[in-house]
Amino acid sequence: MNCPLCNKLTLIEKLTTNGVLVDYCPKCEGVWLDKGEIFYFTGIPAQFSHLLEEALKKSKPSLRKNPKTGDVLEEVTLKLDKDIVLDYCPKTKGIWLDKGELLQIKFDQGLDERPKEKRKKVLLKLPNLAIISSATIFGLYAILILGLIILANIGFLTPGATVGIGIIIAIIQFGLSPFIMDFSLGWFYKVKWQKEDDIPLHLRVFLTRLCEEKKFKFPRFGIIPDGSPNAFTYGHSPYNARLVITSGLMELLDKEELEAVIAHEAGHIVHWDMLVMTIAYIVPLIFYFIFRALVNMASRAGKSKGKNNPGPYLYLIAIGSYVLYIISQYIVLWFSRVREYYADRFAGNNVKSPALLASSLVKIGYGLAASDIKAGKNKEMKSDVIRAMGIFDKTQGKSLAVSAYTPESAARTFTVNKEALKGAMKWDLWNPWAKYYELGSTHPLIAKRIFALDNQAEVQGKETYINFDEKKPESYWDDFLVDFLVKSLPVIMLLSAILFGLVFKNLFFAKIGALLFASCSIIKAFYMYKGDFFAEMNVSSLLKKVKVSAVRPVPCVITGKVRGRGVPGLIYSEDFVLQDETGIIFVDYQQPLAIWNFLFGLLKAGDFIGREVTIKGWYRRAPVPYIEIDTLKVNGRIQRCYAPLAKRVMPFIYLLGALVLLFGV
Repeated sequence: MNCPLCNKLTLIEKLTTNGVLVDYCPKCEGVWLDKGEIFYFTGIPAQFSHLLEEALKKSKPSLRKNPKTGDVLEEVTLKLDKDIVLDYCPKTKGIWLDKGELLQIKFDQGLDERPKEKRKKVLLKLPNLAIISSATIFGLYAILILGLIILANIGFLTPGATVGIGIIIAIIQFGLSPFIMDFSLGWFYKVKWQKEDDIPLHLRVFLTRLCEEKKFKFPRFGIIPDGSPNAFTYGHSPYNARLVITSGLMELLDKEELEAVIAHEAGHIVHWDMLVMTIAYIVPLIFYFIFRALVNMASRAGKSKGKNNPGPYLYLIAIGSYVLYIISQYIVLWFSRVREYYADRFAGNNVKSPALLASSLVKIGYGLAASDIKAGKNKEMKSDVIRAMGIFDKTQGKSLAVSAYTPESAARTFTVNKEALKGAMKWDLWNPWAKYYELGSTHPLIAKRIFALDNQAEVQGKETYINFDEKKPESYWDDFLVDFLVKSLPVIMLLSAILFGLVFKNLFFAKIGALLFASCSIIKAFYMYKGDFFAEMNVSSLLKKVKVSAVRPVPCVITGKVRGRGVPGLIYSEDFVLQDETGIIFVDYQQPLAIWNFLFGLLKAGDFIGREVTIKGWYRRAPVPYIEIDTLKVNGRIQRCYAPLAKRVMPFIYLLGALVLLFGV
């Protein structure tokens, strides 16, 4: 892109102090803002929009051109404290700002003048795999043994039963799970186990070389005839491992990228991850088993009468067991993410370049997004071990993949939009909400894996996939804490009041809790659906926003074509995938009652496929980017979602009920 003022001088990417990536001319210091990006900076969006509309009525042709499309810009004069002349593109709605104008339009942010972060060519350190594995397994089983000893001492279990539970579950889990997976894959997923000669030649040669160099047996190789791209491995050890891929993976990736994914799975085999992760998963499994058993015992005990009823004590112990289950589960998830980094590094060391795996991750994520827009709505393998062994967690992978899509590309051979991908990576790498969602994932965030793979490529002296060298302009933790407090406050207030009521045996606290719950729910609803001004945006502009979450939205209006349903092939899927000139994004259609969603999906949603629509709503990330619909307009016809309205009205109904409860009728 050439500067509209300096003509032949190429614009460069520049970060603003609020984390938005803009196009900047280092010579004249002008800034190009894409459609809607101007509203990320101004504190007076509605007023600015009105001033711009008035100025456009008196616009005249400019001598400058749109740096992206070459269209002639319009010269407009904004009537502020001081008249400011801008260059505006009526077609793309982009804006050119000359030097200093970024701060003159009552903007609250300027350009970040700090130098870009220079990464040292030093390989990022991972914890020692043997030490971290031993320490994690030891720590998990120490927690387990402590819990079982406590249960034995209070009489819930005898010492013999305590040891027996652990041994029996371990034997069943480790001994039978690979064979159960064999049966499940053959029966439900129609896996076709390949003879060595039937495996594609380049994969057979590549995998044979790895087996010889790393001293493990050639794995049993299976292909699932399914278009959703995936790969995973399971088994007992490197000597009886199974490596399974889908036909969709083979269609989506080129030969070298496919080998990089195979190398990642081979990394799991070489590191004995199948055995280690199975042993680790046993601990939370046992705690959950104990929790369920205690709840059942407490329920039966509650039916008996008498002062010595053990029910309340059993419930208390069950809560303790569940807490230990949660703690051990998060430890195992963290442990899984560490081992994923090691599998990535193994792949990077055994293919042409680590960038091949980075490219594969984005492509696989896009393929998964295309075949399964909303996680959990279609069938998927539920085994936690398989979830850990797959190429990545689907809910984490789709966010960057969709950002990288370019509309001109075909369904399975698409070009990665590196600029859009780089903008979307900022949210994964900078926003604390990304870390929050990562806690519940078996795999690291895809942006972190790409960053680590690029670091590995730099150290090896090879080309990186995407050079992310932006410096985080602020911590973002203050915004996260506000979001989290708003999200949690209603429940915190209600539970606190109930707890005080139980402790002091006074119903008044429960009534106060209901009042506080309703009041905080009102605050939460208006925080989540704030915005009396909805700016016109595009997908690329939305994905560049760092300060956004499921709680903190960006009110927006976006126009594009509906590519398909949220869940392809599902005739009653009510959600959509929207494509504009810059990318694609998920669109969430919600009515107050599920039956309304079903009927809309079954009877009306198909009418919108392939049509140009304008959507007004709230852009969110959780972690997948999506727009929650307020209104959907096509050919002058408006379809409204009443769920957002209901979510704003219901807290007032709660408040009315709480007041009636507190003061009586």
